[in-house]
Amino acid sequence: MGRRFAATGILVLSLAVAACGDGDGEAAGDSAADGRGYRVGLLLPESKTTRYDTFDRPYIEARLGEACADCEVLYRNADSDAAKQATQAQELLDEDVKVLILDAVDAAAAVSVVENAKARDVPVVAYDRLAKGPVDYYVSFDNQKIGQVQAQSLLDALAANGTTASGPIVMVNGAPTDPNAADFKSGAHAVLDGHVTVGDEFDSRDWSAEQARAGMEAAIGTLGAEKIVGVYAANDGTAGGVIEALKSAGVTTLPPVTGQDAEIAAVQRILSGEQYSTIYKAIKPQATVAADMAVAAATGVRYAGQATTFVDNGTQKVTSVLLPPVVVTWRNVKDTVIADGFYTAPQLCTGIYATACQEAGVF
Repeated sequence: MGRRFAATGILVLSLAVAACGDGDGEAAGDSAADGRGYRVGLLLPESKTTRYDTFDRPYIEARLGEACADCEVLYRNADSDAAKQATQAQELLDEDVKVLILDAVDAAAAVSVVENAKARDVPVVAYDRLAKGPVDYYVSFDNQKIGQVQAQSLLDALAANGTTASGPIVMVNGAPTDPNAADFKSGAHAVLDGHVTVGDEFDSRDWSAEQARAGMEAAIGTLGAEKIVGVYAANDGTAGGVIEALKSAGVTTLPPVTGQDAEIAAVQRILSGEQYSTIYKAIKPQATVAADMAVAAATGVRYAGQATTFVDNGTQKVTSVLLPPVVVTWRNVKDTVIADGFYTAPQLCTGIYATACQEAGVF
C-alpha cells in the first residue's frame, strides 16, 4: 500500500518547519533540501467514518508530496481493531519507515506501538487522537471546545423550540477507547448540566451507528419517543443511527440532533431538517500540520508552523497544535463546507435535496 510521489518540485519547508539551531545558533538545515526520500507510515483507525479515506489520507499524502517529492507513504487502516493496528505498525517498522503518523484505535493500547517505534528511533506524530507513550507531536482539534459548541448548538435549538425545560434529552457519546470522545462528553456536560434533564446517556462502541440506534431504541422505550426533546450525538454516524431509531418509532417531527465531522449524509440531513447541526473540522489544515510535523520529525528539525501548545498524554507533555471547530447548521452550510470547497453544491444538492439547497441558499 505504498504511494511514491512524482517529483513535481519541493516545497521550501521553511514556510512550515524551522530548523533547530546548534549551540552556535546555526540552522540544522532545510529538511528536504538534499532531495532524499524516505518512507512515512500512515496508520488510520477505521473506515466506518467516511472522512479518513475520503479526506484525511488524500490530504496527508498530497502535503507530503509537496514537502518531500521523493518520499513514499505506506498506508494501513485498522478497521477499528487495536490489535490489527499494532500488527500494521510492526509491519511498517519492518519496512523501515522513518516516521509514523498514528491515529490510534485505542489510545491506551497504542502505547506499545509508540514504544516500539521509539525503540527503533522512529518518531511518532499522533493524529486526531492522542496516543499514550513518548509521542513526538500531536495535531487535533480542541476537543473540549467541540463538546461545548455541540452542546451549545443543542441548547440554542431547544431555546428556539421553547422546549429547554419541557422534557429529557438523550446523550449518545462516542467510543470509550477514543480519548477524544471523553473530551467531547466532558465539554458537552460543562454546557448542558443545570440547563437540561438528561434522561439517558450511553457510549457507542467503535462509533457505531448500529450501536447508537440500538441504544436510542432502548432510550425511546424507557422515556417515550414523544417526550424526548433533543439528542446530543457525538458524531454524524451516531446521529444517523439516532435518527433512524426515532423515525422507526414513528416520530415525524424530529427533535434537534447534533453531530460531528460534516459527513455529506449529515449535511444533507441538516438541509432537509432531519439533523440540527454538525461540527466542521477543516481536515485539510489538520492533515497539512500532520505532514509537516512528520517531515520535521523524520529529518531532525523542529516543527514551527502553526502556534503550538503542550498537551499531557499521561506519559509526557506533547508539543501540539489544536485547531478550532466550527458548528454547521442549516443557516451556514454555504459559508462553511461549500465556501471551503469541502463539498460542492452539486455533490450536496442531488435528488430530494435540491429544493432544500435552494431554500438554504446553497445555490
